[in-house]
Amino acid sequence: MQLSERMSRLGTETAFQVLARAQSLEAKGKDIVHLEIGEPDFDTPKHIREAASRALEKGYTHYCNSQGIMPLRNEIAKQMQKTRGVPIDPERVVVTPGAKPIMFYSILALLDKGDEAIYPNPLYPIYESMINFSGAKAIPLPLHEELDFRFDIDELKSLVTPRTKLLILNSPHNPTGSVLEEADIRAIAEIAQHYNFLILSDEVYEYIIYEGKPFSIASLPGMLDRTILLNGFSKTYAMTGWRLGYAVMPPLLVEPVVRLITNSVSCTASFIQHAGIEALTGPQDSVPAMAGEFKKRRDLIVDGLNRIPGISCRRPKGAFYVFPNVKGTGVDCSQLSDYLLNEAGVAVLPGTHFGRYGEGYIRLSYATSLENIRKGLNRIDKAVKQIAKKR
Repeated sequence: MQLSERMSRLGTETAFQVLARAQSLEAKGKDIVHLEIGEPDFDTPKHIREAASRALEKGYTHYCNSQGIMPLRNEIAKQMQKTRGVPIDPERVVVTPGAKPIMFYSILALLDKGDEAIYPNPLYPIYESMINFSGAKAIPLPLHEELDFRFDIDELKSLVTPRTKLLILNSPHNPTGSVLEEADIRAIAEIAQHYNFLILSDEVYEYIIYEGKPFSIASLPGMLDRTILLNGFSKTYAMTGWRLGYAVMPPLLVEPVVRLITNSVSCTASFIQHAGIEALTGPQDSVPAMAGEFKKRRDLIVDGLNRIPGISCRRPKGAFYVFPNVKGTGVDCSQLSDYLLNEAGVAVLPGTHFGRYGEGYIRLSYATSLENIRKGLNRIDKAVKQIAKKR
């Protein structure tokens, strides 16, 4: 059997590979602190689970509109209009089984060989993977630690060419937890309009933000028609396994994306969409409560990492990741990550899993208990000191 050439261009999400290694060690009796997987460790709120049960009992178990059921699209449009301050037609809304398919379908629908797409690096790996898979050229835009892992606007301008068709934004950001400032976003909008390219704005962490309020590029004049606003229920409502995401996109892109949905997954499960309606319209107290707990964990892990010799860590403004600089340990990030897993029993991800500009960093998810974070910090501290003794 010979696979297609395009499969050689398709990457993966390596967090799941590290998880598999960690679970293999656990099966052999080793105690592992999991700081590798990025998903809320909270249960989906009860009222959302109950809404799904009611929908199942009512028979919402059949095919539905590939674009998503209208009651959910209406509620998404209302929510987006309320938070972005611009009128949103529900015909712009596309519902998918998880937010990740929005990346997949949008990039496939937009990019051809010869096109260029700019993306932040370090990055969520699927961005680069899908650009390469489409046959377009992936152009990394470095994020700088000294800018709290934001990018330089002049550097962005220098990467734009007549072939630039798409810029991907992710704020709050995975893997660094950085948040773009309003001034950054306004400058990006001017550049996009001047050079006539589209924005894919990944805003799945919008409610896990610790300073200020989220600001969407889609809210700026003229940007709704050149922005694919990607969002979902996984992070805000602890619904990762439910697979429910959506986008608000320019009208011309809706039909091609819906056609890709029809050709691949047919539709998103109806009863899960009804749970999404309840998530948006029901009690919202779980959202700030979860963000408040994440903030406590953030402060614990940042303060703890900064006390470990050879490690320094910026305080992220959003999401639930830290991206500490580990260059002072004297070993590269892949070697350190392997050592922490195999010897110290702490599963983390090397920064290079998030692109070439991740060298010298590791990513830790603090979507786990305070107790686990303390245990992990203690083990990392001991491991780094052992490494120092061996040098």
